[in-house]
Amino acid sequence: MDLMKKAVKYAGILVLIWFSIHILYTIIDGMLDKNGKADLAVVFGNKVNVDGSLSNRLKARLDQGITLYNKGRVQKLLVSGGLGKEGFWEGSEMKKYLMKNKIPGKNIIVDNYGDDTEKTVLNSIRIADSLHYNTMISVSQYYHQSRIKRLYKRNSFENIQSSSPEYFELRDFYSIFREFIAFYFD
Repeated sequence: MDLMKKAVKYAGILVLIWFSIHILYTIIDGMLDKNGKADLAVVFGNKVNVDGSLSNRLKARLDQGITLYNKGRVQKLLVSGGLGKEGFWEGSEMKKYLMKNKIPGKNIIVDNYGDDTEKTVLNSIRIADSLHYNTMISVSQYYHQSRIKRLYKRNSFENIQSSSPEYFELRDFYSIFREFIAFYFD
């Protein structure tokens, strides 16, 4: 029985080390912005509040997309999200915000069928292909970026970079753990 306790102890230590290394990699990878250019920035959706206002997290993502556009790093912005339980199409609400912030409507593409990360990735690849675009920058929270880039590459889209807003909240601890699980079981 003593051998079993040691095996469990060492297995636990290995899992903790694996988790720690993965989290450290996720944070560094998500915060790294290579400052490259791309045809399209894909802004991943998030919560639209019951009153129709955007969550602060979603505003931060959109503001990051605006920065990329204004700096000439991307030609167009693709906003992607689904129909939230609050009754709003995320993509449509995101477009309204961008237009209020002086992004021309002709340079905004709306995907209201990006109900989750994988659907947004697949939809954006189809849209990019139809426009003959071959480079993209994903815009989402830092903890989300490693999984997003892995999904693009798994779907044979290699020219993907990332850019994350400098927006942090207590909820990030939960989100980092959730992304750890999703990375391996997506």
